Amino acid sequence: MSYRAPVADIAFALKHGADLARALAETEIGADGVEAVLQEAGRFAGEIIAPLNVIGDRHGAAFKDGQVTMPPGWRAAYQAWAKAGWGSVAAPAQWGGQALPHAVNAACIEMWNGASMAFGIGTVLTMGAVEMLAAFGNDNLKRTYLPKLVSGEWTGTMEMTEPQAGSDVGALRTRAERAPDGSYRLRGQKIFITYGEHDLTDNIIHFVLARLPEAPAGSKGLSLFLVPKFLVKDDGSLGARNDVRAHAIEHKLGIHASPTCTMIYGDHGGAVGYLIGEENRGLHCMFTMMNLARLSVGLQGVAAAEAATQSALAYARERKQGRRGEDAAEPSPIIAHPDVRRMLLTMRALTRAARLICYTTAGTIDAEQRATDTAERRFARERAALLTPVAKAFSTDVGIEVASLGIQVHGGVGYIEETGVAQYYRDARIAAIYEGTNGIQALDLVLRKLPLSDGAAIRAYLDDLRGMVQAVQTRNDPAFGAAGTRLAEAVASLDRAAQWLRTQLGNAPDAARAGATPFLRLFGIAAGGCLLAREALAATRLADGTAASRIALARFFAENIAPQASGLAQAVIEGADSVNDADPALQP
Repeated sequence: MSYRAPVADIAFALKHGADLARALAETEIGADGVEAVLQEAGRFAGEIIAPLNVIGDRHGAAFKDGQVTMPPGWRAAYQAWAKAGWGSVAAPAQWGGQALPHAVNAACIEMWNGASMAFGIGTVLTMGAVEMLAAFGNDNLKRTYLPKLVSGEWTGTMEMTEPQAGSDVGALRTRAERAPDGSYRLRGQKIFITYGEHDLTDNIIHFVLARLPEAPAGSKGLSLFLVPKFLVKDDGSLGARNDVRAHAIEHKLGIHASPTCTMIYGDHGGAVGYLIGEENRGLHCMFTMMNLARLSVGLQGVAAAEAATQSALAYARERKQGRRGEDAAEPSPIIAHPDVRRMLLTMRALTRAARLICYTTAGTIDAEQRATDTAERRFARERAALLTPVAKAFSTDVGIEVASLGIQVHGGVGYIEETGVAQYYRDARIAAIYEGTNGIQALDLVLRKLPLSDGAAIRAYLDDLRGMVQAVQTRNDPAFGAAGTRLAEAVASLDRAAQWLRTQLGNAPDAARAGATPFLRLFGIAAGGCLLAREALAATRLADGTAASRIALARFFAENIAPQASGLAQAVIEGADSVNDADPALQP
């Protein structure tokens, strides 16, 4: 089954998860305009991108003599995507963008990646480059590069990782030296660079972290440079080839059509680069790009889960195996069997919960940008900071889990490549690794985000979750079953674990580190369950035709997934010693 964008569910999640009405208040586009954008994005994803997904998987990106050739049809699809303006949805109007809310762009990002993760990942890096360059570039760099990046005529990369420095960016060795004309010369090597070389556009703009000769050690000594593949003349036309090249591409488990490159700088004297922001403040600048990328990767998890769920549901309705009921005369569709129903409901519930978390995160980014006073802006900024690691890690874990369940629903035919189901799992597996592994996201949540405003950020969010639970309990609708009780228990577990972790940060930080990953999962389960319930209540108030199905899904999540919360809280609070003192268990 080919991917079809779930536009109606996406629109509903935007409205009731991302507070879209407020985000639209300062734009010229209304709800009808957003609906038109989503419908067209869904059509483009389903008709133009999705048919290329299997082609990209089987052909992959080809590398020869330093050049990357994309799979058949990909260049035409990308050019159609850029011409339609999809890269400019949330970009600043000053540089040719449409300046729509990030939440709307998040919905589009989900659709591009649902149609093909290998296609979608390249586009979001350029969007992040636009945000970062608009925030920190000087006027000349903005005028020269932003219009081309916003239009999609050129693409951007994010370049940090080196052979000896993966997550530890402070160990980067790529060097930069000042040139007499005010530019810089870069020498070094970067690895795992997504879309570092390709034939989709005429120019590629690399954003590279490097170290100046007298820079401080560690991450505080990194500077950020814009390094074009082709230098740009004063009139905007392309000039000479810069001293940067792709040395090789990786052969990966999944996303075969996404060229993951080893990049070499400075074979012939040094690649020309231009400073972004201030010297030795490169990581600060890069975080603008990284945070958008982290949310986008979370959306990749949602997208993979949605595509896998669609395939599994279609197969379960058609495949007949076994008889449901003693008097059944013929084999039943496997969707009738309780265990298959459990898997399908788990897939759909986790997918929608992750979607709501990601869209809520995007909505908080919009709230920060439209805030009119300092306190409001700080609140939204801290809420976005709190939710971003959860959106990235919980959603990508969900993508892997749901894709794996999709194979299980298909049985043996899911394990063979011809059905295409295995690709969802292979593609989804990378999302928990890149843009900061999920373990690093969990550490970020615990070590940096829980202490925000002396704990006020997490307390405020817990209050919001309690409000959602109270709304379910107050409604007292039998259709919700035990949802109110189970969700209240999940939020209480999250609160208990958060308080314990905060007490450990000063006295026993390794104990807090050991509990970080189960805490993030606990956070995602509590938040996801509450958001599903809030969405179901909204559908009920509106007498929406989907109300019954949304209530049923919220109840399933609360009664079958949310009970994991208490066990996760126990692992956070009681499991640290068994992690930190377990050296004997790891000996040969």
